[in-house]
Amino acid sequence: MKKVHLFILFCCFFAAAIVAQEKKIPIEWDFNRYRFGGYGEILFQHFNYGADRYKDPNGAQPDNRSYVSLPRTIFAFDYKFRDDIVLSTEVEFEYGGTGAAMELEYEEGGEYEMEIEKGGEVTLEQFHITKRFCNALNIRVGHMIVPVGLTNAHHEPIFFFGTSRPEGEMTILPCTWHETGISILGYAAGFRYEVMMINGLDPNAFSSINWIREGKQSMFETSVMTSPAFAGRVEYSGIRNLRLGMSGYFNNTAKNATKPEKTTLIKAPVSIASFDAQYGSKNLIVRANFIYGNLGDSKQLSSINRTISKNTNFPRTPVAKNAVSYSAEAGYNILSFFPTKEKLMPFIRYEYYNCAEKMEEGMAEMPINRRNVITFGLNYNILPNMVLKADYSMRRLGSGNYNNENTFGIALAYTGWLIKN
Repeated sequence: MKKVHLFILFCCFFAAAIVAQEKKIPIEWDFNRYRFGGYGEILFQHFNYGADRYKDPNGAQPDNRSYVSLPRTIFAFDYKFRDDIVLSTEVEFEYGGTGAAMELEYEEGGEYEMEIEKGGEVTLEQFHITKRFCNALNIRVGHMIVPVGLTNAHHEPIFFFGTSRPEGEMTILPCTWHETGISILGYAAGFRYEVMMINGLDPNAFSSINWIREGKQSMFETSVMTSPAFAGRVEYSGIRNLRLGMSGYFNNTAKNATKPEKTTLIKAPVSIASFDAQYGSKNLIVRANFIYGNLGDSKQLSSINRTISKNTNFPRTPVAKNAVSYSAEAGYNILSFFPTKEKLMPFIRYEYYNCAEKMEEGMAEMPINRRNVITFGLNYNILPNMVLKADYSMRRLGSGNYNNENTFGIALAYTGWLIKN
């Protein structure tokens, strides 16, 4: 509770310092009464490797397989009760639907497990009410995006190159990450900030191949908040065409466990730091991102998780002390030399990520989780908010010690407000 009190005191002090800022309505709320829209993606992918990279000591075996999917379709609705009180909602349909299906868990030696999830899921991604005092001070309560990392903060498909979101961030963090709690956010002197107190992570769901990603609570009707988490992000856009961002997260996760009686002797703290930058002129876009995460008590937690019942569908595999992801991408509009408003942007992206960057002493290293990915392709912006993408990714595991994995993808994505009043 001491951390909660400190958070409240900090927020009150910060609010008192900026409440006199001017009252022009931020552009993100530039509508009269309501608006309806969203975003979505259609994706085709071809893989030259098999789905199971863990069974064979050489990694995934050569294969030829293709899939078409609807990774996400989001419907958003915002409503102003008054100019200073705004309701925002987003409903996400992942991979088309929800139901019951059997899933093959390669991570656990090829075990079959029942998943209440066929083709995807329907998720309430955002549901919050914001009270606006001025540009620099707004209070938000509800279910909201946790803006840790570049992709979580700017997750719409027109804000990243490639047919899929950068896989490093998607591997080690929930993406899109959304939790329930309270936040303070605002704009002042070129800065945009947000600090929040939200429900925490469930450490029983941490794993060897996704670090803390699956710790986002979704198994039960309510989310445990015995130990709240704290997150924040600051962006600076005071220099033309340049945006700098940094974000962080902290949570003592042990008290949020599905089986808290098993984690009473540890804290299992999760700490995450992220830094990112984007340069975006009319025809050139360059982005870079760095994420580093630390999990305390990882060895003890790994031992505890091995004792969790299979009925929970938790992975029960070792979890690393540290995880890391960094990437850079750049694209240029080659249609800038022609009299058209459309854009055709060849791009290239490099990523390194490892959800087992460092193991605690006495735990086995997992070099197969060390991955270098080079992706190159084209983004064709048919409209400012609609893009056709094609790319080819080359993934190398464990510094080339395992079989190579290559992926070809085509995607059509859009985002925008369809009705506004």
